[in-house]
Amino acid sequence: MIARRSLVLLWLLVGVVTVADVLEAQPVAPAARRPNILVILTDDQRWDALGVVQREQGEGALFPWLRTPNLDRLAAEGARFSNAFVTTSLCSPSRASFLSGRYARRHQVLNNFTEYPDDLPSYPRRLQQAGYETAYIGKWHMGEDNDAQRPGFDHWMSHRGQGNYFDNEFNIDGTRRRIDGYYTTVVTDHAVQWIGRTHAKPWLLVLGQKAPHGGPIQPEPRFARAFDDAPVRTPVNYDSYRAADGKPAWLEQSLDTWHGAKGPLYDLKQHDAFVRTYLATLLSVDDSVGRVYEALRASGQLDDTVIVFTSDNGFVLGEHGRVDKRTMYEASIRVPLLVRYPRLVKAGTVVPQMVLSHDLAPSLVAIGGASPLADVSGRSFLPLLSGAAADWRTAFLYEYNYEKQFPYTPNVRGVRTDRWKLIRYPHGDGSPDRFTAELYDLQQDPHELRNLIADPAHAARRRALEALFEQVSREAGPDRMPVYDGIVNVRPVH
Repeated sequence: MIARRSLVLLWLLVGVVTVADVLEAQPVAPAARRPNILVILTDDQRWDALGVVQREQGEGALFPWLRTPNLDRLAAEGARFSNAFVTTSLCSPSRASFLSGRYARRHQVLNNFTEYPDDLPSYPRRLQQAGYETAYIGKWHMGEDNDAQRPGFDHWMSHRGQGNYFDNEFNIDGTRRRIDGYYTTVVTDHAVQWIGRTHAKPWLLVLGQKAPHGGPIQPEPRFARAFDDAPVRTPVNYDSYRAADGKPAWLEQSLDTWHGAKGPLYDLKQHDAFVRTYLATLLSVDDSVGRVYEALRASGQLDDTVIVFTSDNGFVLGEHGRVDKRTMYEASIRVPLLVRYPRLVKAGTVVPQMVLSHDLAPSLVAIGGASPLADVSGRSFLPLLSGAAADWRTAFLYEYNYEKQFPYTPNVRGVRTDRWKLIRYPHGDGSPDRFTAELYDLQQDPHELRNLIADPAHAARRRALEALFEQVSREAGPDRMPVYDGIVNVRPVH
């Protein structure tokens, strides 16, 4: 039996078989039970808001004093994806991509006010159909006024819209109940209780955190002053927003708005206070990860559970004169992605390939031994966890649609490869773009300071990327974008 198990693990590592193949071939017995799956999803956590990444960046770290020991443990005991991206840096569209495995233009959740379609397949529904017990606890954030239990979940605990950092009314399996307390603590308490139940079947739990989302950003009181003495660096590209320096004019136009670095900073006024407050909320998230980890260990489920930690999009802390997300700049589109599952993933693995938000659904369906989702644009990243690198993507599409409720960012379309990035700002009516496009060599210019779009020396590269953009856009499907209606300096409409 030991020899057979060793051989199976070897096959998995070299990519001869998949987890689904092994599970299908094995007799149904407790030792061969499919893994539990825990997905922890934060809101607006940028990729480098992890202690392990800050240490890795050394002298270039923006906040080297940030410590996230429980998240770092997941990375040390599993895999960290160093190039994980979202394809739309906006909460609801990105969450729908995580669930469905599709670009936003294909799942049609194009803004923060649209429901996930009831008839659209998702990884929770597919795993539920395959015999998993499923639960959602925390922030759902698709459909502002609806807290009803969504298809695909046996257990449900969520709320309307954004939720508050303190004292929320939750819908728990159809019964609404106000629960006082700090959001992260409340949903973690419930998750720990749910994990500790008797589970006759393998389970999926999605734990949706509110932190570090703003409007306002409120740390837990015990961490509110944790970084008061920490020095906050100004990003090297903080002033990289001027049209005179080759940037699109809309950046300068939006500088004083709700999403501009010279605006109210979510009513925190000062850049250093904004950064400290944002990061302080993550101390509660890290503590939550530690509590959930311990609940799994104490119940004997730790190594039988795939733990995935990620975020619905990145966040910009002053880069290019911006705060918030939505743009195609690196801080906006890059997200943390950690996977711990020692039966498959070697401790300390770092995956360098470009993995996308819509890769999560096919990956979890595969590891759960369920039938693949149809019509997805994502791919299972399980082969990458064992070191297989052949035939992986070399480019992806980025898309964001202008919002009248948040009129601070135009339509954005672009393509990114492992080295190059092309960004466009279509008007939306088929007429020529009104803003300067952007072209960056990310290898030579990782902070996106020098726009090469008008540089004759890069004309051929520009044409090649324009052709590549048309290709990835065509493959993603028809593009229906709104007409850009200008930058307006108003308070956002929620």
